[in-house]
Amino acid sequence: MSQLQCGRRQLSLAQPAVMGILNVTPDSFSDGGLHYRNDSRDISRAVDAAAAMVADGATLIDVGGESTRPGAEPVSVEQELQRVVPVVEALTARLDVIVSVDTSSAQVMVAAAQTGAGMINDVRALRREGALAAAAATELPVCLMHMQAEPGTMQQRPSYQNVVAEVGAFLEQRVAACEAAGIARHRLLLDPGFGFGKTLQHNLALFKALPQLAQLQLPLLVGVSRKSMIGELLNCAVDQRANGSVVLALLAAQALHQCAPSLLRVHDVKHTVEALRLWQAVRSDEEPIIKN
Repeated sequence: MSQLQCGRRQLSLAQPAVMGILNVTPDSFSDGGLHYRNDSRDISRAVDAAAAMVADGATLIDVGGESTRPGAEPVSVEQELQRVVPVVEALTARLDVIVSVDTSSAQVMVAAAQTGAGMINDVRALRREGALAAAAATELPVCLMHMQAEPGTMQQRPSYQNVVAEVGAFLEQRVAACEAAGIARHRLLLDPGFGFGKTLQHNLALFKALPQLAQLQLPLLVGVSRKSMIGELLNCAVDQRANGSVVLALLAAQALHQCAPSLLRVHDVKHTVEALRLWQAVRSDEEPIIKN
């Protein structure tokens, strides 16, 4: 699979794709409140932030209106629609970029698709009521993520007998459910769900097993940006995790480049893109293009 049709736009999977994170929430763990103040200036702030990420090299912008940080409370569908749909509409009208919508709600999936979204990114892997049918109706690509429990409780006592085997089995089951609902396999991407109902040891085991998860023969989305695993390993706060985030993104790209297309979901787009360009130049036989 070298191309993925995302609504009106195509996503090239020949190289790792960088997905910039744009949360329009008041309470996301890293950027909550930056692009959300619940007033008429929100959309302009969100578009400016997305435009900066596109200029820095993001291929996709992932818009989320419900925080899924550990301990987060769910929001109503009406709240999520009010936060997400106007931003998706503005982004697709003003920027040449694929807009992904980070949602588990059927109504938000449909409304976002109608306003130009090109991908659905669901942390609950289409398990909410109506989500499978809604995603199928949009005909958009869908990213299925593994999460143990729900955001409000997922980090209380996560437990697995074999985290790699269990996450892989879950993703296979959700792929089968999607295919049974009419979502073609070539429209699916997978996300092991780093930090979603996992301890540091679980996260490290999954990261080391990325090539094994690639045996499912679908593109993998890796989202480790600024997450607690970096904080635990480096003993640093959320706003000090950019270096660790870039290093892990690059390691994920290296681990997957011969076995599966990869998408890297990040906050720090510019630094991630620069790291990928250096890595690609070093491993390429071609002369690098020098920009003055």
